[in-house]
Amino acid sequence: MSPAAGGFLDRVSGRVKLTGWLSLAAPLLAILFAAVITAVVLLITGNAPFATFALMAEYGVQPRSLVLTLNFATTYYLAGLAVAIGFRMNLFNIGVDGQYRLAALLAAAVGGTVALPGPLLIVVVVLVGVLVGALWAGIVGLLKATRGVSEVISSIMLNAIATGVGAWLLTPALLAVPVAGSNNIGTRPIPESAHFPGFALIPGTTVKVFGFIVVAILMGIAYHVLLTRTVFGFDLRATGRSESAAVASGVNVKKMVLATMLISGAVAGMVGMPQLLGASYSYSLDFPAGLGFTGIAIALLGRNHPVGIAVGALLWSFLDNSSNILDLEGIPKEIVIIMQGTIVLSVIVAYELVHRYRMAAEQRRVSRELTGGTGGSGGAGGTATPEGAVSR
Repeated sequence: MSPAAGGFLDRVSGRVKLTGWLSLAAPLLAILFAAVITAVVLLITGNAPFATFALMAEYGVQPRSLVLTLNFATTYYLAGLAVAIGFRMNLFNIGVDGQYRLAALLAAAVGGTVALPGPLLIVVVVLVGVLVGALWAGIVGLLKATRGVSEVISSIMLNAIATGVGAWLLTPALLAVPVAGSNNIGTRPIPESAHFPGFALIPGTTVKVFGFIVVAILMGIAYHVLLTRTVFGFDLRATGRSESAAVASGVNVKKMVLATMLISGAVAGMVGMPQLLGASYSYSLDFPAGLGFTGIAIALLGRNHPVGIAVGALLWSFLDNSSNILDLEGIPKEIVIIMQGTIVLSVIVAYELVHRYRMAAEQRRVSRELTGGTGGSGGAGGTATPEGAVSR
């Protein structure tokens, strides 16, 4: 290898390492900044910051708490993936909340009434959830592609409509039956043979990790493969970066909008499945709500990367679960909400600063090459090296 080529590779490797460190430093600094802000709030409210953080950490690493953290993170991860699919194409699917709740309701109703062998019924319940979520999100995609309606506006409105439709369906005249031992109502319970088996992964507790965590991991792998190893994924990312460039290269943008929303909704339809098939076994009035909005925060925190979303889901779940000890100690659990909100805002600001730093560094590098400052193969004449062509 020639000295010039060796120097070229060294410079490229150095920039890759710097980029990796910057990407890692941004969320870490954001979390540290959020901890400082939370500490200030704790001091203002008369609570010791270090003692509070230590209390949360001690409670969060207990066996039962670890299981609950993994279970919450499973649903958060699926919600984050559903949002991230839209984000990668500059589509803001804020309707994940309505999509997963309506999907869980109808899937639970089918699971409680259809007589099928257990494993087959599990498949049917999941497929119903996926189909309902996709169809509900497909309305948003269809309005966007055919009429130019903003997906933010239509998905927010469909959230409200889904809430109304769900309240109408969950009545004794239609799908609801009394829940034994309470004043609650819900769909008919799913037979025990169709319960998704859990795993006793954490010693020291009888609580099991949702078996659906395996499905969530597979969905993360499928998300990565779809976006990075398929033509569809390339077209999706290209459209998200520049719609005009995608059109010029022959991409049917309207078709991509509809397809992306259908896929996002299909994943959203699975958000309620871990809880439905692993814990509650019916859809009732106290079924978890708001997971779609949590997914937005986690997708932002994870920068739409499957591993980043997983880390964000675990962090969010850990904070949610650890907050349960605060009320018992007389500390407002809203402290955790402040910390979560600060983390999201800080991460967005940190990544924007990193992006601007990279752009400024790239501009300085190109300027040096054009003026012959890098000592490239062009010698004193200042001819730009192949490095610039590779970077661009």
